[in-house]
Parts: sequence; structure tokens; C-alpha cells
Amino acid sequence: MDSVRSDREAAPPRVPLALKILIAGGFGAGKTTLVSVLSEVRPLQTEEVLTGAGVGTDDVSGVEEKATTTVAMDFGRITINDDLLVYLFGTPGQDRFWFLWDELAFGALGAVVLADTRRLADCFPSIDYFEQRGIPFVVGVNCFDGARRFSLAAVRDALDLDPDVPLVLCDARDRQSGKLVLIELVEHVARQRGEPVPVG
Repeated sequence: MDSVRSDREAAPPRVPLALKILIAGGFGAGKTTLVSVLSEVRPLQTEEVLTGAGVGTDDVSGVEEKATTTVAMDFGRITINDDLLVYLFGTPGQDRFWFLWDELAFGALGAVVLADTRRLADCFPSIDYFEQRGIPFVVGVNCFDGARRFSLAAVRDALDLDPDVPLVLCDARDRQSGKLVLIELVEHVARQRGEPVPVG
């Protein structure tokens, strides 16, 4: 009898804390790639093939080799430990899918805005969106092969970023590089909230 009672009185399983992070940016900036490389599980993707129906709607200048586009979202998961999970939501990059953004952004800790220097103006709508809603964000300059390189100071000036918005170089294909961008975001959020940021 005692063993039955102790089993019933056992503590319920702990529910881990879940953090939601958005991965945003313009069409072809590397959002799907970043979510895919960071996710520990097979990511959910809503990629569809670009067709003739998009001609005149989808601007592929600078990313002519791109053959697919995200039509809803990308989703991935990272387990930090038993008590902490990170959920990644990649936003669609085209204007016609912007109606999804408010739902995706609800409850987000913050966002990573991927910038492609071949089409830098494409990340302005993402930056404006997060600034207007007070959602903390960092900008990751995705270094594409063959693309002209610019200094971070030049990119910051071109994007007219506030001085406190972190701006980092990254490679969306590289897991370690992507992790460093997420760490930069979490530290940025902690600083904004006046919480201690671990050093080292």
C-alpha cells in the first residue's frame, strides 16, 4: 500500500520552458537554410516550386538560381537542456505572404533578420516590422559565395540600424555560425531586459 501511495504522490513531470525565435528576411536570404541547419529534428518546411504564375510578382533578380519559395513557414527545434527548448519559425519572405507574420510573431522572444547584400533593401520590411512592434532583433549578414563583401559599418549605415541593434556576419549553411547568431540574439534580449549576460 505504501508503495502505491508514494507512486501517486510522485512529482508531475516538469514542462520545459519554450522560447520562440523568428528567422526573417527577404526572399532568398537563407531563412529556410538557417532553420534547417540549426534544427535537431527534421524541419517542417512549406517550400513550393516557383512557377510561371509568379512572374511579375516574385522578384528573383540577384537570386536567379532560386527555384523554390516558402509559402507559410519553416519550423525547427533545438533542445538546450531538459528545461529549455527553442522553437524556430522561419517567416515567408514575399510580400504576398505577410498576412501570416502577426500569427508567427505572437509570443516571440525575438528575431533574426537575415540580410543578403545582393538585395539589401529586401530586409527593410522585416526590420520595420520588428521595430514597430518592439520585438528585439539582430541582423545577420548572410555571406553568400561570390557576393561582394561590405564592412559591418557600411551595412549598418545602409540599413540605418540603431546603434544598439547587433549586426553580425554569418553563413546560414554553417551550424556553428547560426548558433552564434542565436546567442547574439538571446544576449541582446537579456541586455534589453536588464538581465545578466554570461561572459565567455
